[in-house]
Amino acid sequence: MEILILIIFFIALISLLTLFVTVKQGTIAVTTVFGKYKRILRPGLNMKTPFIEKIQTRISIQNRSVELEFQATTQDQANVNFKAMLLFAVLNQDEETIKNVAFKFLDNQSLMTALTRTIEGSIRSFVATKKQSEILSLRTEIVHEVKQQLDHTLEGWGYHLIDLQLNDIAFDETIMKSMAKVVASNNLRAAAENEGQALLITKTKAAEADGNAIKIAAEAEKIAAQLRGQGVALFREEVAKGMSQAAKEMQTANLDAAFILFSMWTESIRHFAENGKGNTIFLDGSTDSMKRTMQELMSISKNPSPTSHPD
Repeated sequence: MEILILIIFFIALISLLTLFVTVKQGTIAVTTVFGKYKRILRPGLNMKTPFIEKIQTRISIQNRSVELEFQATTQDQANVNFKAMLLFAVLNQDEETIKNVAFKFLDNQSLMTALTRTIEGSIRSFVATKKQSEILSLRTEIVHEVKQQLDHTLEGWGYHLIDLQLNDIAFDETIMKSMAKVVASNNLRAAAENEGQALLITKTKAAEADGNAIKIAAEAEKIAAQLRGQGVALFREEVAKGMSQAAKEMQTANLDAAFILFSMWTESIRHFAENGKGNTIFLDGSTDSMKRTMQELMSISKNPSPTSHPD
């Protein structure tokens, strides 16, 4: 009798212990009865039927992430290595959604395998239509394409895609080296073009400067020539005035006008001798020559230049 009581007490204790179950925050428990779905238990303290109702699985409703590494081939047969980070979560906390998540896959490993292969297939299909030179600039387009295809698939599994990031896109080492050479050659060509443009600008500016200098010099020479001409004209005018004045004074003093002409002629000879630089001047010093010279000077004085201004 005592043994029976102990057995009953022991069974009651076990039943009491299995009557209550705790579900952690961020988790939903799925129960079954004899292998058939029964209900879901939400976070907190829950009661279940001892020995009959069993917790089949606990599903996390928190965000989950997975890192992926795989390779794809472009249209021009270049291998591209991808590193991606996937962020996803259970679609919602509805019973049908939780039930779908609990029984869609055999276990979590099967889910991850299907998810990984689906993403790889989407990216590979997209990359296969693009050329090697386009891939690096299409990061956003690749993510958009994969999200568009993956959202519908995940919803059928009871999940939704939160974010997909392509953390790294890299080509094989051989292709990377060839791409580096292409970039280097393009940089060299751009540098040569810039240098050529700079040289052209320098030469153009130098030519413009030379042209302006020649123009300024010509303008200055023109002004100088005008000033020299004006100076010669003023000099002749002043000479004419001086000669006219001297002639008047000689007439007042009753002196022969030939005297001033003879004085000017001798002053000219003296100027030649003092300022000559190695040149030889031959003058006829005979009496006939002097007479002829005086007659010529007298004839000039009798026919004054139009530039003179007699009073």
